[in-house]
Amino acid sequence: MFSKATRSRPAASGTHPAGTDWSPYARLEDAAEVYFLHADVALDAITGVLGRRRVRGFTLERVVDLTEAGASVWQEAAVCDGRRLILWHSEELADSSAPGGTVLDSSVQVLPLDAIGHVGMRTLVGHDQLGRRIDRGVYLVLATAMPHELSAVPADPDAALPVASAKFRPEAFRFSKSLDDGGAGQIARLIDFGRLLGRLVPG
Repeated sequence: MFSKATRSRPAASGTHPAGTDWSPYARLEDAAEVYFLHADVALDAITGVLGRRRVRGFTLERVVDLTEAGASVWQEAAVCDGRRLILWHSEELADSSAPGGTVLDSSVQVLPLDAIGHVGMRTLVGHDQLGRRIDRGVYLVLATAMPHELSAVPADPDAALPVASAKFRPEAFRFSKSLDDGGAGQIARLIDFGRLLGRLVPG
């Protein structure tokens, strides 16, 4: 998945502030260390599921929300080991009984790749000031066959045989990067991640 140029770059030194661009780092551990505010929690959750399996590809996301209570950080990692999609995310929750007034809600979800029924990727392609092609954004959607939301559909009163039915919205996972949100490096990494899943998801 990664080019030789990316592989030859140095590992994370631990001196970078959280939120540093993770795209130059080929190893999940190095990327998480420079990007996540709670890298130790993320890596403990993910590696506990990975075991000895090799990481084939990953993408990371981090959003800082400003609320009345202060800044809240939402973090996410999607990791593929060739057979499974491992999803981790965390969110800070207010808890007046905890030191500092917040706790970290950390969760991990594991999906076999054969549970993914659809991989959709849309890329925004443009040009830079010199007329060279540049990817300006990417949107990746992974949809499963698992129902996420079930809603009733009223019967048509004018039909000869009015029959009530229901429709369901499948569970889907969405990822996006743009020049303003992540930059060119993370756009390229998310495109690589989407292509990897497109190759690995069973037909």
